[in-house]
Amino acid sequence: MTVKISHTAEIQKFLCEVAGLGNDDGNSRVKSIIHRVLQEIARLIEDLDVSEDEFWCAVDYLNRLGGRGETGLLVAGLGIEHFLDLLQDAKDEQAGLTGGTPRTIEGPLYVAGAPIAEGQARMDDRSEEGVATVMFLEGQVFDPHGRPLAGATVDLWHANTRGTYSFFDQSQSEYNLRRRIITDANGRYCARSIVPSGYGCDPEGPTQECLDLLGRHGQRPAHIHFFISAPGHRHLTTQINLSGDKYLWDDFAYATREGLVGEVVFREDGVREVDGRYAELKFDFQLQAAPDADAEHRSSRPRALQEA
Repeated sequence: MTVKISHTAEIQKFLCEVAGLGNDDGNSRVKSIIHRVLQEIARLIEDLDVSEDEFWCAVDYLNRLGGRGETGLLVAGLGIEHFLDLLQDAKDEQAGLTGGTPRTIEGPLYVAGAPIAEGQARMDDRSEEGVATVMFLEGQVFDPHGRPLAGATVDLWHANTRGTYSFFDQSQSEYNLRRRIITDANGRYCARSIVPSGYGCDPEGPTQECLDLLGRHGQRPAHIHFFISAPGHRHLTTQINLSGDKYLWDDFAYATREGLVGEVVFREDGVREVDGRYAELKFDFQLQAAPDADAEHRSSRPRALQEA
C-alpha cells in the first residue's frame, strides 16, 4: 500500500512547526485552527492529486475574490453561512433552546448606524417614485410567552428595485432602505418602503465564476433582512423571502426556511392614500429568552459602518 506523504511523521512535524505549535508565543486557538487547516489542505492536495497549475490557479482566485470584496458572498453561495445556522440549530436543540422565529443568514450587506424611529418609519428616499411599488411592512414582536414586546429594536434593510443596496451602491443616498424601528407599547413596528427586487451575483465576478464551474446560478429572491433585539431576549438574525418570487425556494444563498416566507398582498383601493397599486406585508417575530447576557447581542462579525 502506498504511504501518503501527508500522513508521515516528518510532514506532520513540519505542519506543527509551521503552525507555531512548538513555541509559546502567539495565540493558541489560532494555532490549532491553522494546524487543522494545513493538515486538511495537505491531504486534499495529495488525495485529489491537485496539480501545481490547479493550486496556483486557486491562489489567484482567492486574490481576485478578496480584491473584489466577494468573500462573504461566496461563503453564502457555498452554503457555509447556512451550515453555521444549521449547526447552531442543532446546538440549541441539544440545549433545550427551542421556539421563536427561525434564524437565517445575515449576508454581507449590513451597514451599522441606520436612523432610529419610534414605532414607524419611512425607509425609501423617494428616488424610485413612479418606478417602485410602495410597500407597507408591519407586524409585532413577541416574547417567548406570546406577549407583545415594547421597546424592541427592529433593524431592517433591503435592496431597491435594481437589487442593489445603499452604501455598496454609491448612487443611492445614505441609509436608503435601512432603518431601526423601536416597537411601540403593543410591540408593533411599521415601515413604509418599496417592494425590493432580488439580485444576482455579478456575472463577471469571482463568485459567479465559481458557481458556473459548479453548474449553479447565483440568483436570490426578493427578501428583507432583520436584526431583532430586546433586553433580556436572545438576538435574532433573520430575513423573510417574499412569496411569489421565482427563486423563493431556489435561493443560491440557501436563506429560505420554513416560517420565513413573507406573503405579499397587492392592493389598489386607495385605503393607504397611495395612488394606484401598493403592497402590504405583515410579519410577526417571536424572540427567545436570552440564556446569558452575551446572547442579547449580535455576533462581533466585522460589518460596514456608514461614514458620517
